[in-house]
Amino acid sequence: MDKKEKDFKQHVEKEEEVVAETSDNQKAEQATEENTENKNPETGEKDVVKELENVQEQLEQQKDKFLRLSAEFDNYRKRTMKEKAELILNGGEKTISSILPILDDFERALQNMEKATDVNAIKEGVEIIYNKFIKVLKENGVKVIETKGQPLNTDFHEAIAVIPAPEEAQKGKILDCVQNGYTLNDKVIRHAKVVVGE
Repeated sequence: MDKKEKDFKQHVEKEEEVVAETSDNQKAEQATEENTENKNPETGEKDVVKELENVQEQLEQQKDKFLRLSAEFDNYRKRTMKEKAELILNGGEKTISSILPILDDFERALQNMEKATDVNAIKEGVEIIYNKFIKVLKENGVKVIETKGQPLNTDFHEAIAVIPAPEEAQKGKILDCVQNGYTLNDKVIRHAKVVVGE
């Protein structure tokens, strides 16, 4: 290889290196420009400010929603407490109103007892008032607990005495009721006091 070829070859290699360096420099400059554009302080700040404003707006909306729900719940709680207090105070109003006519009947019966001479008429009048009273109690959900000939059930009956049963079939059954028991809407409000055979 002669000197001209060697010089030419070296010259071509130098040009290729210069071209490669130029290409690398251009790529680096482009990357720097892109990074500079992405990292432009004004553009970045605007994005951050916008995002911050959005977050603050959402926070205000959620805060407003929370305050409204809190106030609504507080009003609901106060209203239900008031309704409950009224129900406790006036809950028996319907029952008392339905019993008042029976009280009027008793007052008339007492007035007539002073003048009446027929005991049977007074007895019939009192029985009518009694039946009317039982009817009103049933209308208000009060029922008499059955006892006669029933087996002892401690959910409804309270045995106050145990006596020998006159017949084998009456063992463990109620022979007599000393005091009637009552249920209010199927809930026992007073147990029946009974005598049980053994």
